[in-house]
Amino acid sequence: MDAVQKANSGHPGTPMALAPLAYTIFTRFLRHNPENPQWPDRDRFILSAGHASMLQYALLHLTGYDLTLDDLKNFRQWESRTPGHPEHFLTPGVETTTGPLGQGFATGVGMAMAERFLAGRYNRIGHEVMNHHVYCICSDGDLMEGVANEAASIAGQNALGKLVYVYDDNRITIDGTTALSFDREDKAKRFDALGWHVQHVDDVEDLEALEEAIREARDEEERPSLVIVRSHIAYPAPNAIDTSAAHGAALGEDEVRAAKEAMGLDPDEHFAVPDEVYEHMDQKSRGRDLEGEWNARFRTWQSEFPELAEEWDYAWKGKPLPGYQEALPVWDASETEKLATRKAGAAVMNAFKGYAPTMIGGAADLVASTSTAFEGGGMFSPDHPGRNIAFGVREHGMGSAVNGMAVHGGMVRPYGSTFLIFSDYMRPAVRLSALMGIPAAWVFTHDSVALGEDGPTHQPVEHFMALRAIPNLTVIRPADANETSMAWRSTLEADGPVALLLTRQNVPVVDRSKFAPAEGALRGAYVLAEALGGADEPDAILVASGSEVAVALEARELLTGQGVNARVVSMPSWEIYDAQDQAYKDSVLPPSVEVRVSVEAGVPNGWERYVGFRGASIGIDRFGASAPGETVLEKLGITPENAANAVLALLGRGERVSEDEGTPAVEGTDPSEGHS
Repeated sequence: MDAVQKANSGHPGTPMALAPLAYTIFTRFLRHNPENPQWPDRDRFILSAGHASMLQYALLHLTGYDLTLDDLKNFRQWESRTPGHPEHFLTPGVETTTGPLGQGFATGVGMAMAERFLAGRYNRIGHEVMNHHVYCICSDGDLMEGVANEAASIAGQNALGKLVYVYDDNRITIDGTTALSFDREDKAKRFDALGWHVQHVDDVEDLEALEEAIREARDEEERPSLVIVRSHIAYPAPNAIDTSAAHGAALGEDEVRAAKEAMGLDPDEHFAVPDEVYEHMDQKSRGRDLEGEWNARFRTWQSEFPELAEEWDYAWKGKPLPGYQEALPVWDASETEKLATRKAGAAVMNAFKGYAPTMIGGAADLVASTSTAFEGGGMFSPDHPGRNIAFGVREHGMGSAVNGMAVHGGMVRPYGSTFLIFSDYMRPAVRLSALMGIPAAWVFTHDSVALGEDGPTHQPVEHFMALRAIPNLTVIRPADANETSMAWRSTLEADGPVALLLTRQNVPVVDRSKFAPAEGALRGAYVLAEALGGADEPDAILVASGSEVAVALEARELLTGQGVNARVVSMPSWEIYDAQDQAYKDSVLPPSVEVRVSVEAGVPNGWERYVGFRGASIGIDRFGASAPGETVLEKLGITPENAANAVLALLGRGERVSEDEGTPAVEGTDPSEGHS
């Protein structure tokens, strides 16, 4: 109450109501060590109802984490370690970012999947180094969100018995009571139908009943567990109990005083913690004992299985084993003329799979299309912790589960894959991966209108830019098979999340005997082809990403026939290129060359940063159409002729290279004005 009141901002009601529940979990069940919040075999605790963050901060402070009373007094302030919603490892003991409702619920499912996979890989009879639970407190809002239902279905399908979830049934939402929106659904029957073990506790103040129910949930090994607990928001503040006002606003000084008086506390004392409370709550000694016992077992395991132990060390650093770079495949254009980058991606994944033995993931019921399975990796199931996960048509749940695997630790770049168009369905999870800076890999295939006949509902147009707009997310769109090898290398070596955008259609394998090596892609952009005329400085620069690099190369040849010396720059990743030093960036895009044209089969917004406002962008500013992919590209103006003519227009040339009759430029295009 004091922290929220001091900030005059926050959510006091739920932390107050759930104090008995959180107390029970933290002091009687949670296997944790406040002195080492990243002990690998600790139980994980998630406050999915992230608006109740003061509940978690109070428990972390009282049980001995490095979180001071001054930190609590700084609740919701600039650069505070106690932000408005829990943030991944910003606060010691906070396992994942929560706040967008449903995300914590679904992230916990991924944590349990990680625990099962790592236990299956590293545990040996008589030598257990991975065996822990995931505890989560969730709210009405969490259960209303669709992502929670997707994740609950995944958990039930996979019998994730290490999940112990507690649903706070306080029957209050911001708009009023749950009678407005959420009281006719039988939540218990829903979760029972999803394959969960469900219990009820009628009164959150009944510590014995809470303990009994949570113990039974913890001991249930065949099903995930949900304990439905009835609470009263803002208890024991006499005038705020069961009111929606107590959900998201400070109680006010008078009500805080009244609540303290109801508890027999001095209403004039603020942030007061008696010594006997600290002594009672302190979990440091217990935590040292728990981790110490594990350390002893771990040392024995290390000595018995040294090769596994070496692999473990790399896995917990999130790094592949040495040798992965040399294992990446290389394609010779004389042997492979064309190859879809999704197919190249499959070859790359299976080339490095032995160097990233704890990389697991899967697709949203599209693995045959996205080509993202590890051959011989087995399926993840209740009976087998395989590397390939069948997420089903649950893009959002998949994304959040992958985040959970990543924040759990011990996983080398967990991944999720689907068509690029469906990145919209999982955008909140992708955004959270970027906000947390976690090593997740997002593999999005069918990356343009060139996928063809499925039509505009399946053809991404705005999605390149939508993903690039997310801070801290690296987006890579490789031009060919060899750039795809480099894209995966960048992904394995990145600190944060990466989105790979790959083609459905076959694209030419660039002849590296004539053009620059694909290693240039590791710097985000590179000079793929210099001007054919041999000039010291090109007359123009064509810059493209992905499959449109082939279009730019053809446009370069057309321009040579017009006496124009054009350079082609392949730019698979804006973010990686932007991180290079200025000298390198100027060597790729010399400031003195102002005639620049970008080519990309999507909305062109943003390309002006590379082509300048005097340049032009060949792109698509409308939805696609149902037709063969090559036809769609031609009709929408993604052609070498359009690119070449844009360069000629910028140079002030009156001539044009020939185009097939009826092939338009992009709608509204006037290359001389630099618009698409």
